[in-house]
Amino acid sequence: MDNDNQSLIRQYEEQLLQPHVRQSATAVANLLAEEFIEYGQSGRIYDKKQTIAGLQIENPTQITLSHFKTTTLAPDVILANYLSTHTRPDGAVAHALRSSIWRQIDGRWQMLFHQGTKIMEDADERG
Repeated sequence: MDNDNQSLIRQYEEQLLQPHVRQSATAVANLLAEEFIEYGQSGRIYDKKQTIAGLQIENPTQITLSHFKTTTLAPDVILANYLSTHTRPDGAVAHALRSSIWRQIDGRWQMLFHQGTKIMEDADERG
């Protein structure tokens, strides 16, 4: 995959972690495809409308990403994988493995699928 697309996908993933973007229905709607689906850390499944609504009432917290990697699945489809670090207002920290599938639709990249898998504090490298 060319570095331009990798950089762009990382930028979009980082935007979706920012509180001001997460709480903007318009900003999130522009980044998610109409057929978007998420498998949340809770095990619940969310569509685009549910995701946007949930983010509107979310308490702002700090979320960062690291270990970012992309894989080209097709010329217009990219898989992004990374580790997220979520720091809550009380100082508690949680980590999750994240995967997203992005597709170029009408000339712009939009997220089709996202999954977050919480990392248990006592998990080793093998899970």
